[in-house]
Amino acid sequence: MMGARLLGAAVVALCWAAQAVAAFRNVTTRRFEDGYTPLFGERNVLPSGDSRSVRLLLDQYTGSGFISSDLYNHGFFSAKIKLPSDYTAGVVVAFYTSNGDIFEKNHDELDFEFLGNVRGREWKVQTNVYGNGSTSRGREERYLLPFDPTAEAHRYSILWTEETIIFYIDDMPIREVRRSAAMGGDYPSKPMSLYATIWDGSNWATAGGRYKVNYKYAPFVSEFSELALQGCRVDPIEQVPAAGRCAEEEAQLLAGDFAAVTPERRAAMKNFREKFMTYSFCYDSLRYPATFPDCDIVSSEQERFKESGHLKFGGAGRRRHRRTKRRSRIPAVAGAWE
Repeated sequence: MMGARLLGAAVVALCWAAQAVAAFRNVTTRRFEDGYTPLFGERNVLPSGDSRSVRLLLDQYTGSGFISSDLYNHGFFSAKIKLPSDYTAGVVVAFYTSNGDIFEKNHDELDFEFLGNVRGREWKVQTNVYGNGSTSRGREERYLLPFDPTAEAHRYSILWTEETIIFYIDDMPIREVRRSAAMGGDYPSKPMSLYATIWDGSNWATAGGRYKVNYKYAPFVSEFSELALQGCRVDPIEQVPAAGRCAEEEAQLLAGDFAAVTPERRAAMKNFREKFMTYSFCYDSLRYPATFPDCDIVSSEQERFKESGHLKFGGAGRRRHRRTKRRSRIPAVAGAWE
């Protein structure tokens, strides 16, 4: 069994290497102290001596997290992340943008969430898009990772512009959301901060809550490095910038290498989604009988999924997806978990 798993890991690693695309150019990174501040669990937020990386710890007392020092009206948010190893069931690592602390009833959010697993089983990653408080209409997708995210750090990036949202893994786009009239107010439109957190999601994260965090394996450590923030910084008092206020920064975003989905990158994205996507809200007719008008139905993707939105074959298809509401990544009280 172990030999088969090692062989399988080698195969997916080769697949990932084969579809690798050119790395981003001219991405400026910054030190932790120059762009971020601890959010909660401060004693578990551990910047390196040169402030070029930071570790977030989850132990039996608290999780931890950090937040960008500024709000951004559109931007490029990126970091290399190395996830905890061994038994990580119930552990959630999140890298996301949000303005929920300012717009409590109509917040916007863009998510990478990494979901731990029992020993010998792979981490999963999901992305989501919320706009104007659309938590009952979560646009969630879930994927397997074609590499071991605990062995070394990989880059995860979110590009958010006036017209497009792109999620990247290692400079390869895995998801693109284009603004359209059909999306209406569900497209994120208000300034957001960047967050990174690690927390206890025992009640849902692994097999629907069947497997909990086991603090015998604590502390669980996630490491963030090569942190990048680019975009139009906004004063929290201003909340929504005046028209034209961010034109220069928006132009810089659109001129960035990461804003160009070349034919090579688009082909790589199509290949990734066909091989590694395990759930899509667009194909979940049980949860959403009427397909979202902004869904781009791709026949080569659709034929792989059941009406629950999960794969027809494999572990990801055995359980109906039940997530309906946004879960906070920040405990209301340190040490008190959902």
